[in-house]
Amino acid sequence: MLTQTRDPSRLDEPVLEALVPTRRAAEIRATLQAQIESGQRPPGSLLDEKALTQEFGVSRTPVREALQQLAANGLVRMQHRQGVRVSRLTVNQVRGMLEFFCEMEVVMASLAARRLSAELSEKLHAALAACERCLKAGDVDGYEQANVRFHEVVYTAAHNEYMADVLRTTRRMIKRYRVKPRFTQRQMEASFADHQAIVLAIESGDESAIAAAIRKHVPFGNSGFAEFLALVPPEYFGDDAQG
Repeated sequence: MLTQTRDPSRLDEPVLEALVPTRRAAEIRATLQAQIESGQRPPGSLLDEKALTQEFGVSRTPVREALQQLAANGLVRMQHRQGVRVSRLTVNQVRGMLEFFCEMEVVMASLAARRLSAELSEKLHAALAACERCLKAGDVDGYEQANVRFHEVVYTAAHNEYMADVLRTTRRMIKRYRVKPRFTQRQMEASFADHQAIVLAIESGDESAIAAAIRKHVPFGNSGFAEFLALVPPEYFGDDAQG
């Protein structure tokens, strides 16, 4: 009696059909996460399941799965009879994140100073030059991108990918609370001057100067945080740790 040998490289149609909702859920989750982290869907905003099924052209199954994944990562809250909303942080949580971000940046820049190579020094100056070009052109969007690249070069020079990933995650969470363009012309000038001071301190190996330059650059102090806070609508903040 002959038996049919199943080709393991081919999936049965039912298996393929089962994978489709999961794949679509992952795509929807990625899209919603990007929108949340960019502030396009601000803290506290409602994620209506029915509206999302229409927006993405899918059934409710992948939408529900996507929302569950976002909830597991703390980006949304599922509340009984209140639907699903983008998670909100408290004022103290945002302050704590900024303080953490600032101190981690100090550590990363200090590690970069200890481990700096000639090649990475050149990359730091190239990143600084890119910021200067955007500043002179008044290119706010370009400066925002150049600013991120500058800090990424510092992370590369530090040779600590674990800490770099933590900083990137924190940066994305903070970005949710930037409701206006980060840079005006005056702010670009101040940021670029800070970058110059950071590069000088890293290359000199002066860790006290590094700490001073970074703490001036990140808005975590009383005046800097108050200025940051003044631009955020009060409804973006939660009343408790649950948001």
